[in-house]
Amino acid sequence: MESSLKETILVVDDDPDILTALTNRLRWLGYHTITAQDGVQALLLIQQTNPDLVLLDLELPRLSGLDVIRRLQSPLEDHATRGSGNTLPPIIMLSAYATVGRAVEAVKLGAQEFLTKPFDQDHLDLIIKKSLEQRALAREIGFLRTEVGSRYEIIVGESAVMRQVIETAKRAAPADLAMLLLGETGTGKELLARSIHRWSPRKKGPFMAINCAALPESLLENELFGHEKGAFSGATAMQVGKLEAAHRGTVFLDEIGDMPMTLQTRLLRILQDKEFHRLGGTTAIRPDVRFIAATNHDLRARVAQGLFREDLFYRLNVMPLCVPPLRDRGEDIGLLAEMILAREAGNMKIAKKPLSQEAQQCLALYKWPGNIRELENVLSRALLLSSRAEIGPEDLGIRTPAGRPASPPPATQELPYHVSLEAYSRWLLEEALRRSNGNRTQAAELLQLQRTYFIKLLRKKQIAGTPSSR
Repeated sequence: MESSLKETILVVDDDPDILTALTNRLRWLGYHTITAQDGVQALLLIQQTNPDLVLLDLELPRLSGLDVIRRLQSPLEDHATRGSGNTLPPIIMLSAYATVGRAVEAVKLGAQEFLTKPFDQDHLDLIIKKSLEQRALAREIGFLRTEVGSRYEIIVGESAVMRQVIETAKRAAPADLAMLLLGETGTGKELLARSIHRWSPRKKGPFMAINCAALPESLLENELFGHEKGAFSGATAMQVGKLEAAHRGTVFLDEIGDMPMTLQTRLLRILQDKEFHRLGGTTAIRPDVRFIAATNHDLRARVAQGLFREDLFYRLNVMPLCVPPLRDRGEDIGLLAEMILAREAGNMKIAKKPLSQEAQQCLALYKWPGNIRELENVLSRALLLSSRAEIGPEDLGIRTPAGRPASPPPATQELPYHVSLEAYSRWLLEEALRRSNGNRTQAAELLQLQRTYFIKLLRKKQIAGTPSSR
C-alpha cells in the first residue's frame, strides 16, 4: 500500500531489477519516486521535475552519470534546471565499477556521495535523509532570496473593488480549494493565481501554468499528462507532464473554457480520483496539486451550449473570484504604472522615467480595452521611445477625450430635469476624482474649474475625496 507522498526522488539505473528494488524501498519509506534508465532521460527529468534528490548510476546508456552532472553544471542547463528560487538537487552516485579516481571526479563535479554496489540499504537511507535535510535548507534560503525580489509578482490594488478581491484571495489561499478566476482578457488573472500560490502553504512548491487555448488537443494532452516511451510515434523516451511536475505545488489552467471536451473528462477524473495515467502508461500517478482555473468566458453559458461539462464547472467553481477590468479600478492606474515602469526599466537596463502630469491624466482618461496587458505594452513602448527626461502624452500613443466625461450617468434621462441636472453634475465631480486618482487639483483641471470652486462643490454635494487628495 502506497503511503502519503513526501519528497520526490529520481532513481536512474539501467538495471531493471535494481531500479525496481530501489523504487519499492523508497516508496515504502514514503517518498515519491520517478525513474529513468539512461542519462539523457535522467537529464530531461531533472529539468522538468526538479526532484529533491537523484540516485544516479555511473554507467548509463547514451549519457554517463558523470556526463549528466557535467551537463547540469553547464550555464545553458543551469537556468532550465534551477528555475526561480531552486537549487540543484543533491546527487548520490551509485556504481558497481567504482575506482578511487572516478569517485573523486564525481565529488569534484558535484556529487554529494559515491556508493559502491552492493551497498548497505540502511546506510543509504541515512544518507538520503541527511541529503534531503540539506536540500530543504538550501531551498529555504533560495525561496527567501526570491521573496525579496518578488514585489512585481504579487497583485496589487488601492481601489475598493481590488482590495476586496485581494482580501478574498488571501483568505482563500490557505484552504487548498479549487478556485475559478473570472474576468476579461488582460486583467491579471495569472498574476492573481501566482499571488494565491505565494500566499498558500504550497508557496515553496512549483507553479505550473498551462494555457488550454494555446495548443492543439493532442499536444495539450501530452503537456498535461506526459507519456511513456513508445506511447506514440516519436515517443522515444518517457516524458513527465506538468500535472506530475507540479507535485506539492499549484497548477494554473488558463483559458479553461477553451479546453476540448475529451480533456475536460480526463481533468474531471483527476479532480475526483486524485490520480491519472501518462499516455500509454498503466501506473497511477498521484500528484499532490492545487488547481486554479481562469477564463474570460461565461462558463454557465458554455455549459448551456454543450461546450463545457457541467460537473467539471461545479468542481472548479468551489471558490469563484471575479477580477475587475482596469476601467473599473481607476485608482490603481497610477500605482500599476509606477510598478510597470520600474520593472521594465530594470528589464531594459535603462533609467526609469517618470510620467508627466499630462501623461498621468491621459492614462486616467483612457478606457483600457486591453486592460493591464495593454497598459504594460503602452508603458514599455513609451519608456523605450521617449527622448525626454519624462514620459509625455505624445509618447503613449493612445487617444483620449481631453477631459470630457466618457458617458452620462445611468438612467439620467428618465429623471425630471432638475433631478437629472443634479445627478449629472454630481457624476461629473465623482468621475473627475476617479480619473485623477483622488487628486483634487488634477480633477479641477480636468473640469476646467478653479480648485477652490471645485472643493466648494465637493463640500456642497458631500462628496469625499481620498486621504491623498490635495
